[in-house]
Amino acid sequence: MLDLLRAAYPKAGCALEHRNVFELLVKVVLSAQTTDKSVNAVSGELFGLCPDAASLAAADEEELRRILRPIGMYRTKARNIKALAARLASAHDGAVPADYDALIALPGVGRKTANVVLAVGFGLQRIAVDTHVFRVANRIGLCDEKDVLQTELALMRKLPGDRLTEAHHSLIFHGRGCCGARRPACEACPVLGYCRYAHALHGPGESAVQGRRTE
Repeated sequence: MLDLLRAAYPKAGCALEHRNVFELLVKVVLSAQTTDKSVNAVSGELFGLCPDAASLAAADEEELRRILRPIGMYRTKARNIKALAARLASAHDGAVPADYDALIALPGVGRKTANVVLAVGFGLQRIAVDTHVFRVANRIGLCDEKDVLQTELALMRKLPGDRLTEAHHSLIFHGRGCCGARRPACEACPVLGYCRYAHALHGPGESAVQGRRTE
C-alpha cells in the first residue's frame, strides 16, 4: 500500500509553507479545523509583524485576532499562539524544542502538532494522525481502531519505522485527493485492490482485478 501511495502522490509533503521551525509550529497550531491554504494566506502578515517568539508574545492580541479572522476560531487561536510564544520565550530561549514532552507542554500543542513538528521540522520519523490519516488508515485496513491515539499506536506497530513520515503525508494526500469522507472515488483509487472498504463494498473479485492492474 505504501509503495502504491508513494507512486500515486510522489510530491506528498507538508502543505504549510514555512521558513523555520517556529513558523511551522505556529502554523500547525493555526491549522486546526481549517485548511492549510487558509493558514498560508494569513501567514505573510502574521510573521511580518511577529517573526519570532519574543515579538509574537509581545503582540497585541486584538491585532492578532484581526489577522487571523479569516481562518476561523480566531479568538482562541490568537490567545493560544500568544501564550505559546510566551512559553517558548521564557522556557526555551525562543527556540522550538526538538522533544515530544516539551512540545506537548506548550499551550495549544497536542500529539498531532508535536508529531508534525518533529517529523517536518526536525526530520524525525513520526506518524501524525489528523482527520485524513484517521479516516483513510482505518477505512483501507491499515488498522482498525476507534480513536486517534489507538490509530497512531497501531500504525507505529504496523508500518516500517523508516517510513512513518512518508505514510503520514501519503495518507493525507490520498484523503484529500481520492478517499474523501463522504464520497470516496474508489474507481480512481491506487490501492483499491487491497482496500478493506472496497472489498466490503464490491467483494474481493473486483478489487483483486484492480489490484493486479495497479501492480
